[in-house]
Amino acid sequence: MASASLLKSSPVFDKSEFVKGQPLLRQPAVAAVPCRPVSSSALTVRASSYADELVKTAKTIASPGRGILAMDESNATCGKRLDSIGLENTEANRQAYRTLLVTAPGLGQYISGAILFEETLYQSTTDGKKIVDVLVDQGIVPGIKVDKGLVPLAGSNNESWCQGLDGLDSRSAAYYQQGARFAKWRTVVSIPNGPSSLAVKEAAWGLARYAAISQDNGLVPIVEPEILLDGDHGIERTFEVAQKVWAEVFFYLAENNVMFEGILLKPSMVTPGAESKDKATPEEVADYTLKLLKRRIPPAVPGIMFLSGGQSEVEATLNLNAMNQAPNPWHVSFSYARALQNTCLKTWGGRPENVKAAQEVLLIRAKANSLAQLGKYSAEGESEEAKKGMFVKGYSY
Repeated sequence: MASASLLKSSPVFDKSEFVKGQPLLRQPAVAAVPCRPVSSSALTVRASSYADELVKTAKTIASPGRGILAMDESNATCGKRLDSIGLENTEANRQAYRTLLVTAPGLGQYISGAILFEETLYQSTTDGKKIVDVLVDQGIVPGIKVDKGLVPLAGSNNESWCQGLDGLDSRSAAYYQQGARFAKWRTVVSIPNGPSSLAVKEAAWGLARYAAISQDNGLVPIVEPEILLDGDHGIERTFEVAQKVWAEVFFYLAENNVMFEGILLKPSMVTPGAESKDKATPEEVADYTLKLLKRRIPPAVPGIMFLSGGQSEVEATLNLNAMNQAPNPWHVSFSYARALQNTCLKTWGGRPENVKAAQEVLLIRAKANSLAQLGKYSAEGESEEAKKGMFVKGYSY
């Protein structure tokens, strides 16, 4: 069990600093800092006028025993989830489910940030309270998905690129005004399709431009190049591709003057492909993943918030726990969607009388991952639903 002192010592998002409906207050721009004696060819490093706030927000999200609830599914994706429990994809049903999530009592003890879809950022709960306000009252930082989705990348090997840079500056300013303090941009890399150099560079450049624009508007950018699980490749191939992708990402982040202390990463864990015959234990996943981080991620980055990437609820938690068995230079935590919500959604089933039970399930999963972030999780007593789809060969849980 995580000690009460550990959980209570987590930074709390101060509502007094959370100003809504006011003009954006930009401090005077920070003067350029010469990297060497001034000359006509001198390079400069530009810092955002929000620099101090960005660092504070990132550290609040990357606080001990806490992680991110990813509830930023588009309306179409949310519709698929609702369909799985026999509900129609209406705004009222989406609102009811999102209300269930954000009003779970004590959620902020385990969750430091919540990624929202644009509809949710401007939405109220079923009893009329602004969802942003409900999150802040729980000590949870509101975030916003800002990308516009994947489209085919011309000239590639049937790969994709992520759109959304057009108008991002003005949208980001509006999101900040509405109460968001961090952002998320997801692009993907497919191993079976290459990945081509073109696709990797496009992913890295798009992430870097988004990150720079976000920081300029007061939003901590979550940088997420998801390496898809599709394929029958082994863990070594995933490791090889991930090294290449993250090298490109940090090169272009630096080229765009992104402040590393004011970003968060959302990488995939290094695992074999979903169709691979060779499965990996949590210890193997942790070993490869931490080796990747140590080779590619600067310690200035405050938080590594892993995506679950199609793993079962318990599997994602076991892998995270294995990564926290020794100290890391970063806060190694979670930004889970399915791995927090799956059993919760099924327990709810769209019935009002099941809301309390569904919230209790959500808190169980959130607490489990909180303990995993502290390296203190045990899978003993986990439900069969939470274990569905997991591979347990060679691992006693």
